[in-house]
Amino acid sequence: MTEETLDWISVGHVDDLPEGRVKTVTARTTSICLVHFDGQWAAMNNHCPHQRGPLGEGSIEKGVDDKCWIRCPWHGWDFDPLTGKPPGGHEDTGQQMYPVDVRAGEIFVGIAPEPPHERTVTDVVVETLTNWGLQSVFGMVGHSNLGLSDAIRLAVIEGRLKYYGIRHEGAAAFAASAYGKLTGRPAACLTIAGPGATNLLTGMWDAKVDRAPILALTGQVQTQVMGPGAFQDIDLKSAFQAVSAFSQPVLRDSNHAELASLACKTAIVEQNVSHLIFPDDVQTVPSAQSAGKPNGRLSQTGIRPAQADLNEAALMIAGAKRPVIVVGHGAFDVRDDVAELAARLGAPVLTTFKAKGLVPDDHPNAAGVLGRSGTPIASWFMNEADLIIALGASFSNHSGINAGKKIIQVDHDRMQLGKFHPVALPIWGDVGAFCDLLDVARNPGADDQIDELAGRWKIWRDEKQTRLAEDLGKGIHSFAIFDILGKLVPDDAIFAVDVGNNTYSFGRYLETKGTQRVLMSGYLGSIGFGFPAGMGAWAATQDIESLKGRKVVSISGDGGFGQYPMDFTTAVKYGMDVTHILLHNGELGKISKEQRSGEWPVWETDLQNPSFAAFARLCGGHGVKVSDPSDLESAIEEALRHPGPALVEIMTDAELV
Repeated sequence: MTEETLDWISVGHVDDLPEGRVKTVTARTTSICLVHFDGQWAAMNNHCPHQRGPLGEGSIEKGVDDKCWIRCPWHGWDFDPLTGKPPGGHEDTGQQMYPVDVRAGEIFVGIAPEPPHERTVTDVVVETLTNWGLQSVFGMVGHSNLGLSDAIRLAVIEGRLKYYGIRHEGAAAFAASAYGKLTGRPAACLTIAGPGATNLLTGMWDAKVDRAPILALTGQVQTQVMGPGAFQDIDLKSAFQAVSAFSQPVLRDSNHAELASLACKTAIVEQNVSHLIFPDDVQTVPSAQSAGKPNGRLSQTGIRPAQADLNEAALMIAGAKRPVIVVGHGAFDVRDDVAELAARLGAPVLTTFKAKGLVPDDHPNAAGVLGRSGTPIASWFMNEADLIIALGASFSNHSGINAGKKIIQVDHDRMQLGKFHPVALPIWGDVGAFCDLLDVARNPGADDQIDELAGRWKIWRDEKQTRLAEDLGKGIHSFAIFDILGKLVPDDAIFAVDVGNNTYSFGRYLETKGTQRVLMSGYLGSIGFGFPAGMGAWAATQDIESLKGRKVVSISGDGGFGQYPMDFTTAVKYGMDVTHILLHNGELGKISKEQRSGEWPVWETDLQNPSFAAFARLCGGHGVKVSDPSDLESAIEEALRHPGPALVEIMTDAELV
């Protein structure tokens, strides 16, 4: 190949490398050891033939023969600085050399034109994933996933994927879990073998127990060293066996497109975790396979309840004087149907915490959240009810549903029906279909619970205002925060809440409105979920047409934010418009309360914290600290207006929740 046919790539300036030194440079994607020696410039393949040690990180040293050699920093192999030949080497051995040209002080290296891309196993997999609707990947590029990463890179260049490089794989898993909870569609997490993969497990469990679709794409060591205990070699299939509904290695002779299709189908249909394992040496194997597609592989999801069950439910409802509707997160997609049924029956709607906002608190039939994070309004109507209509609720022990009441339970998952205790009438079917097909009118002799509901809201709102007078001199009352936040956020805001006192206060005090959504680590209850979940929700607003333009607000305590603080830089890097409300009380306040209530001494729940507002600014985002209640509104308003990641650090009292 002549010099005229080469691509000449700039790799730096003559002032960048002193005489007698070497350095690693990259020409397009070719790693090169650049040499400045004896007044001359040379460029050679950067990889030592022994174990691919980086020659550009070595040094030029004088040998016993008084000749100077480049010495590999890994195992000491030597090469001539200008020819790349080893000591005593023959003319046909040594490093590949590249021509160098210095033009006006700029150094150019000549390399062969880039060959056409050869389709690989991971190209087939990534194309299949995008055919099934994958749009976002959260991950970390590393040594055992480089081939897969390159397939993802090409998909990003072509506009088929978005990629978000995170700082901790646990944050990637929570972000993808929140994405799945919000959309019902999977996002993916990319990691290396070993510790990168195991860092996903908490977020994978969060998705599994809350029934959110998610894809884990993990690198693995080369197949020839799997098993004996190579560096970062662990049995990933076994490690993910309990958490995943689908977990398979992608091997050289696998049906790669089919494995990717089954991973997607499992995640979507079962709303669960799917896991694909990519050995390092398989990722770049050439492949002529066609990518998989979802055509003809997904059915309609509607399940019509049996007519006999609908008839019996109508009789039970017609005979009730104080029916209430309890809705869980499983009914979120049919929230309008639930609200219409409630209006038809004159029944209060109580939500589980996971379903907060399903029927917004400004709706005439809304009674707020039931249970430990709930309102006295919901508790009152639960106690007085003579019939519970439970729609898409899983009867968590935190929900506060009275199992001793007469219950009609509707769910599309038959295993959820009467799961923890018998119910009067279990009905298998979609909640929306039940609401639409139920032929019943309000009992004419039923109590007027809607007027009563308005009265109960007034009592509770008056009481909340009186709580503002509580001041122990140790920080701002939680009600003040959530009262102002609830008034300022848009009617279609998406909330991502963490675990702790901040969560209980959010459930109790913030009144939802419009079409707001709430995302949380429901069944797992994992601290640290809030801010990464906000990143996942924001990514969904970039992908899903119906979510575009919606404001994302994440909420945590200082303990929760401290789990993944460096991923605030991720939000800055990608311009994520997430406003984070951080309640800073200097302790794990919920655990302190549990220690006191259990008559334990309060021990090791105090926290040593930085100024989180200053930290946010150092990361390149917006950060403001609030210690005076009078500054709350302007601080939150300013943060909500900021077109990027913003953090409001609010100094709070751990006892005023």
